[in-house]
Amino acid sequence: MTLSLPGSLVSTEWLAAHLDDPDLVILDGSFKLPGVTPIAAEDFAVRHIPGARFFDIDAIADHETPLPHMLPSAATFERHAAELGISNESMVVVYDTPGLMSAGRVWWTLRTFGHDKVAILNGGLKKWLAEGRTVTNEITAPASTHFRATFYPSAVRSKAQVLVNLESHREQVIDARSTGRFTGEEKEVRPGLRSGHIPGSLSLPFTALTDPRSGELLPVEEIHKAFEAAGLDFSKPVIASCGSGVTAAALAFGLHLAGKDDVAIYDGAWTEWGQPGSTPVETGAGKEPGGK
Repeated sequence: MTLSLPGSLVSTEWLAAHLDDPDLVILDGSFKLPGVTPIAAEDFAVRHIPGARFFDIDAIADHETPLPHMLPSAATFERHAAELGISNESMVVVYDTPGLMSAGRVWWTLRTFGHDKVAILNGGLKKWLAEGRTVTNEITAPASTHFRATFYPSAVRSKAQVLVNLESHREQVIDARSTGRFTGEEKEVRPGLRSGHIPGSLSLPFTALTDPRSGELLPVEEIHKAFEAAGLDFSKPVIASCGSGVTAAALAFGLHLAGKDDVAIYDGAWTEWGQPGSTPVETGAGKEPGGK
């Protein structure tokens, strides 16, 4: 194997220069909220980066739970990874359509199952198209490979663990949803959920990490400042949350770029926490930056 990734974030120029490398696997990890059409898989069928395979976040999941796209078992992930042509030696580049909505979820999933040879395409398909680069509707089935997963439970938090954290305050919770959803001023996109946020959590919409024009990640210094402005203490561990565990991974990726990897994702996220029941919910602006 001669190919190596230049880092956790790769440019469109780098990807274009390595499209035909046999050691490279390109994954389209695009995702859309429920009810939005055409769905991401249909978009992929119309156009995608040449050689890309579609990583279906809803399909590569635990189907024994009513919660959406929860992490699958290691055995299930091994099967899906092999079907996508991913081996333990593969260099993987993930992208999504807007730039950083769901690519982070695929990046985090691969790392949670022990594959750290993975990077995100800076600017995603949005930047690729803006530069006039080639796309295709041709779908080629990859040759099946073998993938051995090593699950890292430290990357994931359950509802029970988040409830314990409400008392211990050992980890900071930061929420990737829009400000309106965090404060409770906007209704949740999934019916039946309460509005608001996990008590004591911080708010940083995942869109704050990218340039809205190009979809590219902001410079690392600006990402660091965005988290600090949201009240995050870089010396303490973090739980990232969101609506259903997808955009929380965008925050995890941003923190990774800023040099912070003691970050876990609450996989059930608001889809689990916000259900009618006894989990405590706060509304309003939440914890003040720098506050206790």
